[in-house]
Amino acid sequence: MTFISRILGFLRDIIIARIFGAGMETDAFFVAFRIPNLLRRLFAEGAFSQAFVPILAEYKNNRTAEETRGLIDHITMLLGVTLFFISLAGIFAAPLIIYVSAPGFSADPDKFQLTVQLLQITFPYILFISLVALAGGILNTYGKFNVPAVTPALLNVAFIGCALWLTPLIDPPVLALAWAVFIGGILQLAFQIPYLLRLKLMPRIRFKNPDTGAWRVIKLMGPAIFGVSVSQLSLLINTIFASLLVTGSVSWLYYADRLMEFPAGLLGVALGTILLPSLAKHYSNNSNDEYSRLLDWGLRMTMLLTLPAALALALLSVPLITTLFHHGAFTEHDVWMTREALVAYSVGLLGIILVKVLAPGFYARQNIKTPVKIAIITLLATQLMNLAFITPFQHAGLALAIGLGACLNAGLLFYQLRSQKIYQPQPGWLVFFVKILLALAVMGIVLWFAAGSSTSWLHEPALTRALRLSGVVLAGATSYFASLWLLGFRLKDFTQRQTL
Repeated sequence: MTFISRILGFLRDIIIARIFGAGMETDAFFVAFRIPNLLRRLFAEGAFSQAFVPILAEYKNNRTAEETRGLIDHITMLLGVTLFFISLAGIFAAPLIIYVSAPGFSADPDKFQLTVQLLQITFPYILFISLVALAGGILNTYGKFNVPAVTPALLNVAFIGCALWLTPLIDPPVLALAWAVFIGGILQLAFQIPYLLRLKLMPRIRFKNPDTGAWRVIKLMGPAIFGVSVSQLSLLINTIFASLLVTGSVSWLYYADRLMEFPAGLLGVALGTILLPSLAKHYSNNSNDEYSRLLDWGLRMTMLLTLPAALALALLSVPLITTLFHHGAFTEHDVWMTREALVAYSVGLLGIILVKVLAPGFYARQNIKTPVKIAIITLLATQLMNLAFITPFQHAGLALAIGLGACLNAGLLFYQLRSQKIYQPQPGWLVFFVKILLALAVMGIVLWFAAGSSTSWLHEPALTRALRLSGVVLAGATSYFASLWLLGFRLKDFTQRQTL
């Protein structure tokens, strides 16, 4: 289901690149959309989910159905009211927010005003998507992973529809993308409501004082918000740096990030979504050995699937960018600039996905302080790298800093899981890793020769590029998994059954 959403996401980005390219309007929209997106990760997918899901799992396993419903009702009221006023404040404070988050835009009044207008339309998205995250946390805890996984596809559907049909009817045309965000938030929330009704867990309006469980969620959210805000602050600072660079830098980073987010979302989000409630269940049942084995499975799956994805992103950067984005307003110069950012991002892909697998090892135990401390160290290190890399590498230096910072974050999380004896590696890791490296070497050689010269991809017809890229990807994937099979890997060895 996550794969379906990501494919639609690619289609959305192809359409946006074709219609708008990489320039002033796209820079303005991507900055405006990034603000509610950052808050979404802060209040919804980040801090809230980390605090809410483990306690909801505890209630589901150890409390009555009515007590569980009461927890859901109270949390919904608190979250909804809080985010409503935050959304309202964001609309009125939009000029100040843009001035702080993209100070380079203030030198161009038209660009600044357009970004403010876009932000005012997109800001209510935080309210809708936070309630979507609440519903998704409930559904995931009850084992309904497919519904929250496919829900983001509706945002992509809204983007595609508005870009194709609303763009010609509105001035400036880029406003259609902002309205797509607003409409997409409503569609995602409406889609999940019937499934909550089937589980008889649709939140009810209650005004009485929250019970102890709700207050525990709020107390856990405090350090969680701080921890998530640290990582989001790093992204915000990157936007500030990018706004000071040449026009197009924000857009080049966005398109590269979208390509990097495909494996990060497909693997990291999917694994993290499944691991958190499963680990929380084992923790509430005091199943420490199962807890450690499940983490070990997550780490092996991450290594098995992420390393070839990172290598492919680096080796096939130009084929991917030209096939997906090099149409219409997206120029050859945009291809090379986006390539620089994508190669830099690929360096840190493993770290980005490992964080999504390792962090639930703490969140499921309701330990949020440790990831927070690590996030602070990561933030400081990332900003030092930003200062070191931005002059020689420009926008690509910002991408490299994010990737290396994620690797540092993952390394420190792993160290703490081991030192606190939460995770004990299962036997066979050395042999497992050597086999992965051998398969990667085979895949790398195949991709290198199959892809050919980067410049040859720039001037071929779109259909030819798509067919050629499909063949190259198929050859690389076949060589990798065939090598693993010859080295003794079997699918059944990586199957993990969980009762939720």
